[in-house]
Amino acid sequence: MTYRVIQWATGAMGKSCLRAVIDHPAMQLVGLYVYGEGKAGRDAGDIARRDPTGVIATRDIDEILALDADVVIHCARLAPPYGSHDDEILRLLASGKNVISINGYSRPSHWTGERRDALDAACRAGGTSLMAAGLNPGFAGEQLAVVATGVCQALDHIEVVESVDCRAVRNPDYVFRILGFGSDPAAVDANDPAWGPASSLNGMYEEVLAAMAEHLCMTLDAVRTDHRVYPATEDLGVAAGTIPEGRIGHVNWRWNGIVDGQTKLTMSIHWWMEAIHLDEPDPPLWRIRIQGHPGVRLSLDLEKREGDTTATSAEQIAVAGAVINAIPHVVAAAPGLVTRPLATPFRADLAHA
Repeated sequence: MTYRVIQWATGAMGKSCLRAVIDHPAMQLVGLYVYGEGKAGRDAGDIARRDPTGVIATRDIDEILALDADVVIHCARLAPPYGSHDDEILRLLASGKNVISINGYSRPSHWTGERRDALDAACRAGGTSLMAAGLNPGFAGEQLAVVATGVCQALDHIEVVESVDCRAVRNPDYVFRILGFGSDPAAVDANDPAWGPASSLNGMYEEVLAAMAEHLCMTLDAVRTDHRVYPATEDLGVAAGTIPEGRIGHVNWRWNGIVDGQTKLTMSIHWWMEAIHLDEPDPPLWRIRIQGHPGVRLSLDLEKREGDTTATSAEQIAVAGAVINAIPHVVAAAPGLVTRPLATPFRADLAHA
């Protein structure tokens, strides 16, 4: 089977997904949406550093909506508040295209009210499904951590800890406005849901905990934040610019899922520009700690294939892999809001299509 794919946006992660689609024998690229004027009108292969594809990038949403496609890989950049991309996703769903998002929508059925109703209605109108894929949100909490509980007779608490070195991120607007680096820690309440970075992330990771709870047959009563910011201990020169001493150089996002009045699920994400505030000097990408009978400890890193000298990181390659492996599931799903299955493994049959 060949899947007709539209790639939405070509930032670092989106471009990795675009390459994966072009390279995969079971994927046919049929459309490409871009935000930048400099990319519009260019062949997708040129943007992806691949041979010409004949697919020309566009900034015209109506052109994308008119295409015949099985799925849209939605890789829009984080933007406050969470849900700010709903309008375009609603239009894509209603036009008959399934949507996979790498930033949120892990369990949109968690919400009640107008937002959920609108997403449901768009899926019904288009006969389509909305599902998340990616690493975190995605693989780390909603799949890997949950599967690891399969050896437990009793479960007390799950904590997923992610540690991400952000020094190489180049876009200043993304680093300083969206992620919150460089802000004055005395002027910021990281647990204020109105603070820009928190407003982008809180809803997204509430859905992650809701998806984990659904897989574990738990009822999630509430999600409480315990976000922490740390000042830079010296002036930090990073790819996006300079973070002065005393300004935010490390953010530890923490979301706690409350079940039956107790903290059962915790998602902890360290975004850092200096390592001094980390729990350990050289942490793995993910550390999963399960308290139960028995307890489980997992440590997981990603690495590139030997000989790969491209600038693409292992994490970017993995996001694209997670998306590619999820496409058959969202296409086959009944119309509606879909929680990603516990397993979306590599498909050898598709890799040799």
